[in-house]
Amino acid sequence: MAVRLRKSEVDLLKDFLHEAIFIPKGAEPPERDIIEKPELRVYTDDFGTRKGDNCLVADFGGKVVGAVWTRIMNDYGHVDDETPSFAISLFKEYRGQGIGSQLMVRMLELLKWQGYEKASLAKQKANYAVKMYEDVGFKTVDENAEEYIMVCEL
Repeated sequence: MAVRLRKSEVDLLKDFLHEAIFIPKGAEPPERDIIEKPELRVYTDDFGTRKGDNCLVADFGGKVVGAVWTRIMNDYGHVDDETPSFAISLFKEYRGQGIGSQLMVRMLELLKWQGYEKASLAKQKANYAVKMYEDVGFKTVDENAEEYIMVCEL
């Protein structure tokens, strides 16, 4: 069930940010302190205080197992200063069950209701979730050597 993140749960975003880091097959996962790098802190610092800050969580019996959050930020998926960028993460044991897709659809509905015209994200080309993003309406608008930059028109 998707619900809004409560203020007392904001620190969970750091856990989900670490979970969101794509690890190619055979690679070692990064240490947790990687989320303290400036290029990753943009996803969580002072969350809830800026325009475009939204977060929905998947809550199962009081346990938060996934989160999708948006923020207007200069991140990997940045397209302009009016477009919220997406981040999404689920604990491993909850992936592949449609939870992420449901969270994405709910967030896209919320952003549209808030008056945004589009949303963006960046995903590594090898990430299995690229198809899910396409299925909920994201289209690749640019790419670099490692990532697709995707936009969903609302």
